[in-house]
Amino acid sequence: MNKNFETDCVIVGGGPAGMMTALLLLRNGVKVTVVEKHADFLRDFRGDTIHPSTQELLEELGLLNEFLARPHSDMERVTLSWHSTELVLADFSHLPTRRKTMTFMPQWDFLDLLADACSRHPGFRLLRSTRIDALSSEEGRIVGVTGTAPDGDMSIRGRLVIDASGRDSVVRAQAGLTPVGVAAAMDVLWFRLSKRPDEHYPFIQAGAGMIITIDRDDFFQIAHVIPAGSWNGSKDDIAQMKQRIAFIAPRMQEAVAPISAADVQVLNVRLERLREWSVDGLLCIGDAAHAMSPAGGVGINLAIQDAVATARILGPVLRSGTPSRADLRRVQRRRSWPARITQMVQRRLQKPLLSTHAPGTPLPLPLQLLRDHPASARLTGRFVGLGARPEHIH
Repeated sequence: MNKNFETDCVIVGGGPAGMMTALLLLRNGVKVTVVEKHADFLRDFRGDTIHPSTQELLEELGLLNEFLARPHSDMERVTLSWHSTELVLADFSHLPTRRKTMTFMPQWDFLDLLADACSRHPGFRLLRSTRIDALSSEEGRIVGVTGTAPDGDMSIRGRLVIDASGRDSVVRAQAGLTPVGVAAAMDVLWFRLSKRPDEHYPFIQAGAGMIITIDRDDFFQIAHVIPAGSWNGSKDDIAQMKQRIAFIAPRMQEAVAPISAADVQVLNVRLERLREWSVDGLLCIGDAAHAMSPAGGVGINLAIQDAVATARILGPVLRSGTPSRADLRRVQRRRSWPARITQMVQRRLQKPLLSTHAPGTPLPLPLQLLRDHPASARLTGRFVGLGARPEHIH
């Protein structure tokens, strides 16, 4: 069956950037169709840090109480254990926000919150299990997308297509937009560890790569940073991973013993960005425009800030007309500087995150500064918690 839809704006990708953009455009009176290739939001090992700036946006939207009613945990300070030396990496307690904490919430719960808010608007349509196959164009301008839905082929026509489908975007490639950047020095291994009652680990542990431990109540979600390209899932790789973890966190040695290659998912970290975020009729935002490292968990925050700027700049145009290329470039001018600054900081963090130091050796210089000047954690807290250029709805 072939289905044809018309809308004001087509958003490809139902992640944080796509769903937040949809909600804000709907509030501007714009009709929005979001196309999501998966059947639901239930996918593990996705970023789930909700920063103070994002929670401030939820308050401005009147959604903060709904957000806090969902399962979550809070962290006012990000701490690191370096061979038993405890440091505060980022302190959010002095931020000028209503909630001075980083909050952890499974991303599917956060996306369900946004989708529920979108569904209260009559102009919203969410197409799940739908794959985008191609862009539609007329006279050199993108005018929509075609794809495959569960019940057959479909096409959607809109005055603007927004690509929020992530770092491996097919839409971006079909538009001829190619990212540039520096090859990242690290990959991240994601896996689960069983949890005993009352068992706890430091949030970040380092010394031979890095271990991030997220407490999921009945299990631990682990992110282990390793040198890029050093993992292919062999028995030797598993053995080396367990040795590194035992070196960094001796208490974890017994817990990781049962882990096999089948239990591990790999995130190949890339730091890259588009020189041009748009062509006529199409705008890329979030990871589709600037892929970030997981360092600091700032990727979701940047993507949501992109969404706010996009809706504020383009919402009034889309209510009654078609955005020009100049309109789309305004979004890039607003948001490219924060992305570049954040990527620069993340590149500089890669070396200390991957360094191997025996117990008793001096701390890397950035950690020495944090140890010797504890107040500097407020600065890192501001950078991580708010971002280089925080956006606001009003």
